[in-house]
Amino acid sequence: MPRPMLMRHLSYFVMLAKERHFARAADACNVAQPTLSAAIRKLEEDLGATLVVRSHRFVGLTPEGEKLLAWSRQILTDYTSLRDDLAGARQGLVGDLRLGVIPAAMPCVSFLTARFCAANPAATIEIRSMTSRAIAEGLDAFELDGGVTYLENEPVEHVQRLPLYRERYKLVVPHDHPLAGRAAVSWQEAAGERLCLLSQDMQNRRIIDRLTTSIGLAVHPVVVSNSFLAVCAHLRSGDWASIVPHSFFHVLGKQPELAAIDIVDPVHSETIGLIISDRDPRSPMAGALFAAALETDIEAAFAAF
Repeated sequence: MPRPMLMRHLSYFVMLAKERHFARAADACNVAQPTLSAAIRKLEEDLGATLVVRSHRFVGLTPEGEKLLAWSRQILTDYTSLRDDLAGARQGLVGDLRLGVIPAAMPCVSFLTARFCAANPAATIEIRSMTSRAIAEGLDAFELDGGVTYLENEPVEHVQRLPLYRERYKLVVPHDHPLAGRAAVSWQEAAGERLCLLSQDMQNRRIIDRLTTSIGLAVHPVVVSNSFLAVCAHLRSGDWASIVPHSFFHVLGKQPELAAIDIVDPVHSETIGLIISDRDPRSPMAGALFAAALETDIEAAFAAF
């Protein structure tokens, strides 16, 4: 097993790479700056390589430092996973599950966490609202145990995937809107509304743009946001329409002032699922999360919407 001192030095190095500032990194590690600097110098001495480009301030990592950063993240993750696994064998899984979730999939996350917590009552969960790209980066950097994102559109590489449900789309309009009584509308009709949509850094919006472009349409929203909460607030005002995933009505419930209409011509859906790093063995947290997802039928829970 790695020496505790080496693990501490590697953790200081990873924090320095994250903060890009010696004083901030030392503060984040709860040590004095000379202690952190001495640990970095000890790593350089042990490895026989210069790891940090030094000036009057932090400049960056050397090529050797970049290689060590990748190894350090993996070593620290494996060491933590080993400790969690050994502790879990004695007293059940403990520690934090770090889960990245795209905004469009937030309505499903409580199904996963409820199952996970029931199986692992001593563990805690940190849920982060993230873009699909940030989730991929978080898994690569060992900063996340899992992510919930789109599986087919802009797929993430080097991960294990588990489909959870198919996302469908609704046009949401005020209850007194001319379309409110319809069972379905076309994408052409939806695109012509006064829309509030997610911004283009969100994959949900890129899916809508790609689909409408493929059938010769374009959407020109009046308001954009990177938060579905902002979209919902605009819908409640009565002055805008939006295109939202059907799953959001699990959270919103029945809203008498709003009408949700299926969008057809074409009917379109996207698979949302769980992804974890494609590593063997899995970390205890990732393995427990995957097991919880296998026992959760989210598609059935959303069938009524």
